[in-house]
Amino acid sequence: MDLRHIRAFIAVAEELHFGRAAKRLHIEQSPLSRTIRKLEADLGVTLLQRTPRGASLTWAGRAFLQDARRVILAVEHAEARARTAAEGYQDTLRIALAGDIGRVRLSTLLALCRQEAPQVNIRLSEVPLAQLVHGLSTDLFDAGLAMIDDVDAGIVAAPLWEDPLVVALPARHPLLVFKEVPLEEVVSYPLVLCDPQVCDGCSRQRELLFRSVEARPIVAEYVTTHGLMLALVAAGYGIGFSSAAHLADCQHADVVARPLADRVASLTTYLLRPEGEMRDALRQFLDRAQRAASPSVRPRDSARAADRRWTANRRPPPRDRPARS
Repeated sequence: MDLRHIRAFIAVAEELHFGRAAKRLHIEQSPLSRTIRKLEADLGVTLLQRTPRGASLTWAGRAFLQDARRVILAVEHAEARARTAAEGYQDTLRIALAGDIGRVRLSTLLALCRQEAPQVNIRLSEVPLAQLVHGLSTDLFDAGLAMIDDVDAGIVAAPLWEDPLVVALPARHPLLVFKEVPLEEVVSYPLVLCDPQVCDGCSRQRELLFRSVEARPIVAEYVTTHGLMLALVAAGYGIGFSSAAHLADCQHADVVARPLADRVASLTTYLLRPEGEMRDALRQFLDRAQRAASPSVRPRDSARAADRRWTANRRPPPRDRPARS
């Protein structure tokens, strides 16, 4: 089975349109269609149903898509490990990210890793929560960061940092009269929320919060990114939820943050890993992740120190001078 055929199938399966998939792969539509038919002939199954408006996945196609993504990810990991080994790295950690992990905390963590363990390559992958959990079970990932601890047997969840929830409001909104906004008032207005399929962990924690009030929230829009949520809030589409850590680097003049009156409402980020003994590189990564939440660890200082350490480690050794005759 050719990896190019698998990549072509993934593109069509995600676009559900041969024309868009061909454009994404920078090829013509006719050879793409022949590639998919060749793959189906090799497998002996129909993966895609052709329709006048595009394509749809068969049951066999949906099953094959999950494994196809894992195959490509495993190949990419193997290629990356070979390259990093050739560049002088002694170890590689494969870390998956599920959901919108706060950029400031993540930057601080990665800077600490570069500063204290420059010989360890950190390879990040953004994946859905289900793919993260399955990847931990099948040795595709060494660990993952997610905002959920309700996971399968055989997976350990360690809390890393906890961020109080805040309400993101348009610059002119009636709820700005509150210094701390009651949740009952929030749910009486339209909300802009993250898509449950994109950020499952955040959605589950938010649902637990909504259970504490009698009124059900009115969802104006579901969004896939934190930035889009802020843009819609600024435009007056509704109210959003965020955290101080997420808003730290998102200065938006038309959005005002207010804490919730319920101070216990928060988003917790966990490190997920397979059950069993941790190797040293992962244990040290967990320690740095927990330290990244400390106010005393500043990302700029960590990044500057990491740059100095990285430059020193990458400096070529001095050449031997030729002996004088």
